[in-house]
Amino acid sequence: MPRIAFDTLPDDARVWVFALSSPLAPDGVGILLRAVDEYLDEWRAHGEPLRCARDWRDSRFLAIGVDQSTAGASGCSIDDLFRVVQRLQSSLGATLVGGGRVFYRDAGGVVQSTDRRDFARIAAEGDVHDGTMVFDTSVTTAAAFRAKFEVPLKDSWHRDLAPVRQNVARPV
Repeated sequence: MPRIAFDTLPDDARVWVFALSSPLAPDGVGILLRAVDEYLDEWRAHGEPLRCARDWRDSRFLAIGVDQSTAGASGCSIDDLFRVVQRLQSSLGATLVGGGRVFYRDAGGVVQSTDRRDFARIAAEGDVHDGTMVFDTSVTTAAAFRAKFEVPLKDSWHRDLAPVRQNVARPV
């Protein structure tokens, strides 16, 4: 079954977001997307082709979605997808599978990646604030990806990680 455009996935389509630990060079992007597209063109669950799509954002985020109204992704087919992505990591020299990272836009609009402890430190120093855009790589549906993948810190679960310094007048 041919891949479809990501924006045509129904809202209830299942989504997985893979976030790169660092941006890829253009040749790395080409390698990644060609390999993913080749895999998705043949992706099946119990012999049934999957109606699927991928999205690439900010040189850091690969989202893969499956419209489960025709055939649903099975545990084995999902495991296979993750194995394909894991194999790509070594050839790209970047981490695509793994948790514990926080992704946000810095003051210049560039996507940054850090661990949770460092994110809390950055917030305490005032470099992250309630308006800082953060990325929720844990979204699981196309609707959530569209609405909640990139939101201000104040509207995200990331807010619990960041002791954002408030502009409070101090007594003299």
